[in-house]
Amino acid sequence: MLTEFLTFDAQGNPQVAGNELAQGLSSGNCGLRTNAVLRKDEWVHMEDAVIQANLDRSVGVADLKSRGLVYDVANGLYTTVLQYETVGKMGRANVDMDAESQPQEDGQLFGIGYFPLPIIHKEFSINERVLGASRMGRSKLDTTQGEEAGRVVGEEKEIILFRGSNSFAFGGGTIYGYMDHPHRNLGDLTAAWGASGADPFGDVVAMKAALVAKGFHGPFALYVPTAYESALDANYVTGAAAVNITVRERILKIGGIESIKTADHLTAGSVILVQLTKNVVRMVTGMTMQMRQWTQNGGARTHFRALEIDIPQIRTDSANNCGVAHYSA
Repeated sequence: MLTEFLTFDAQGNPQVAGNELAQGLSSGNCGLRTNAVLRKDEWVHMEDAVIQANLDRSVGVADLKSRGLVYDVANGLYTTVLQYETVGKMGRANVDMDAESQPQEDGQLFGIGYFPLPIIHKEFSINERVLGASRMGRSKLDTTQGEEAGRVVGEEKEIILFRGSNSFAFGGGTIYGYMDHPHRNLGDLTAAWGASGADPFGDVVAMKAALVAKGFHGPFALYVPTAYESALDANYVTGAAAVNITVRERILKIGGIESIKTADHLTAGSVILVQLTKNVVRMVTGMTMQMRQWTQNGGARTHFRALEIDIPQIRTDSANNCGVAHYSA
């Protein structure tokens, strides 16, 4: 994978030579390049570290991408808001012998929505002497800072997916997550899983029923906080007897439940059941992970910015039906 980058000035402003932008070239698509401080092998080394770290522990985002629940925005760097449609359902079809009965026309309801496309980024810097020592073969280029920058950018996407982005609003739209979307299906767990009286199996059955009632039939993914993971590995108990399967295995026998995963950024006591289809949730991608650079103090320090436009979007239909169930103790 080729990293695309521009040089920046001391304030972080991009320095673009010639009329490249006027010609319609996008830094996210065509690989704009000017003079770079890092050499090719150094860029590859740093880039690999940043991209790999970007994927660590992002179970929710990884589920969306592995299923192709992604919407790509062309020239996303220069698109600040995505306009999209919400669609309702038609009524029942007519049934007769000749299709000549008085038609009962029924149009779908459409609505227009707006979704902000902010840039997620993290900066770090490397001293000129460190770069020089690496090139003289005295030490390998240290990618620790690059890895950490990639990790926190990836982590932020996961945080937004589960917790939202503090109701980040721009251009008439707001970014929400599984736990703060205003139209998610809310409910109460029988008790904190692992506590006396808790019934994880019954809770998941209730969550699924809430989604089915809104017209969502799966496939479903169940996400639990770290504290509930051990409860899922306990023996399943029905009545007074323990069955020779775990609670996790019993839940996975519920129709439509395809996976159970521990999400680091779920708050304690919260459980999420979500239908993994594009009409419920997707990643809106305007720019894949990139590295930018600029120098300071006469080239004595090189600054880097890891950045991407890759934002989770929770979706509803025109009647505000949402395929996310959020139950908590």
